[in-house]
Amino acid sequence: MSMNFAWSPEQIAFYKSVVNFAQQELNQDLIEKDKSSQFNQTGWDKCAEFGVLGWSIPQEYGGQGNDPLTTILGLEALGYGCRDNGLVFSINNHLWSCAVSILNFGTQAQKQKYLPALCQGKSIGGHALTEPNSGSAAFDMQTEAVLQEDYYILNGTKTFISNAPLGDVYITFARTNPDLGIQQGISAFIIDKNLPGLTIEKEWSKSGLRTAPMGELVFQDCKVPVDRCLGKEGKGYNIFQSTIGWERSFLFASNVGIMERILDQCVKYARKRRQFGQHIGSFQAVSHKIAEMKMRLELAKLMIYKIGWLKKEGKRAFLESSISKIFISEGLVETCRDAIQIHGAKGYITDYELERELRDSIAGTIYAGTSEIHRGIIATLLGL
Repeated sequence: MSMNFAWSPEQIAFYKSVVNFAQQELNQDLIEKDKSSQFNQTGWDKCAEFGVLGWSIPQEYGGQGNDPLTTILGLEALGYGCRDNGLVFSINNHLWSCAVSILNFGTQAQKQKYLPALCQGKSIGGHALTEPNSGSAAFDMQTEAVLQEDYYILNGTKTFISNAPLGDVYITFARTNPDLGIQQGISAFIIDKNLPGLTIEKEWSKSGLRTAPMGELVFQDCKVPVDRCLGKEGKGYNIFQSTIGWERSFLFASNVGIMERILDQCVKYARKRRQFGQHIGSFQAVSHKIAEMKMRLELAKLMIYKIGWLKKEGKRAFLESSISKIFISEGLVETCRDAIQIHGAKGYITDYELERELRDSIAGTIYAGTSEIHRGIIATLLGL
């Protein structure tokens, strides 16, 4: 079966509608929001009304029911039109780390309870895996869940949790039977923010993605009803592998949109800005940087569209998602650096917003698995 990335008229219209919506509704007061690390609640609510928060969720649960390739196109358009990269990141985290996990592994009762509110934006979703002493070695976790009659008792700390300070629902992982190892001894839970014994101890201040809140969850004898176990007990590792596969596959579609937005901005500036009696785009030092931006963009699109096609066909994209994660995240950093060089001093000052793009982009080489981890995954899948 051959891959086909040709967009239908309906998909093209969808892309344009998302760009127009994002440009008109989501870019107000971004410099001040970034300085104060303020979550864009108004933008979140508008995205919910527009349907963004349910793009990948079936209509029966309140979503839009878009196929994977159309969802990737929508996320790309969102990244292009919305300059609030923190808001876009929070939306992706909400969708792929929480809502899709419940969709894929939840009981019918869990889906009906949580998904409509997540799609409507009434609930903000998060994903709690990382701990203070387990970063890339994520499953060296210390958080434990002990079954006592109708409850699990959770104790432990989850840190660097996106959406934590404002979140309502967290997919959380804990050891339920350490003797069985990580593939059978870890379970996943749907955690409501108001459970007794759960507190948010701090909110982290960050270099970039400042409008995407990040905090720490502390469980102290937290009573979690047994019906909040996601999937079967001991299946947490499998659930995580599925979740991270969706996240790595789709999260960086928005970064492709950002790459194209910055490229367009640089082309426009290079045509307008004059030095030494000519447009700066006529200088190879500038034009070659822009050419590199374009090459990175087109290759990134091919990678992310292939993943969307694979997911649409019900196929795995484990290797492809690691390759695209590295290439797109590192490519975006390079594009942002080149954009600052092209704009000179203007690129470095806050008012022109490119310095924020660079700060935001660096996080992509860290979250969802560092570039180093993914290079190791690729090598392993090649039999090394």
